[in-house]
Amino acid sequence: MTPIRWSPSVTVAAIVEDGGRFLLVEEHTPEGLRLNNPAGHLDPAESPLQGVVREVLEETARTFTPTALLGVYLSRFVRPASGEDVTYLRFAFCGGVGEPEPGRRLDDGIVRTLWLTPDEVRASAARHRSPLVLRCLEDHLAGRRYPLDLVTTDPSVYAPVGLR
Repeated sequence: MTPIRWSPSVTVAAIVEDGGRFLLVEEHTPEGLRLNNPAGHLDPAESPLQGVVREVLEETARTFTPTALLGVYLSRFVRPASGEDVTYLRFAFCGGVGEPEPGRRLDDGIVRTLWLTPDEVRASAARHRSPLVLRCLEDHLAGRRYPLDLVTTDPSVYAPVGLR
């Protein structure tokens, strides 16, 4: 019998602070209405940097400019209703955003964006989509920053070696 290969779900997230407040999204999930950093799954043929810029635009209607890698996080979540067991590998980036693009709709499932203080984020922990929402905020406040070029995307991501 061939063993099943374990594959974590790769996600990207943006930690955006402006004037002491952090940008979060309120979104519908199978567990109800939750708060999250602007985040989502990495798509095929995109780098983590491209993915986080795309996700922030889709979820907040704002253009994100990454300035640093905040960290790489591994977490596990078991859905209460279905028992689905998912391990997430998250690349979190910090940076800034522009103004919302006029007329741009938020991604399906996103109810609204919010700017919350660190204390408001901490007080809402029971509503977080994952414990990484608060962990990333705390790491940001602690001054964690790594150069963007720490994450390398090989050209084969865009044109697989066997297809060139």
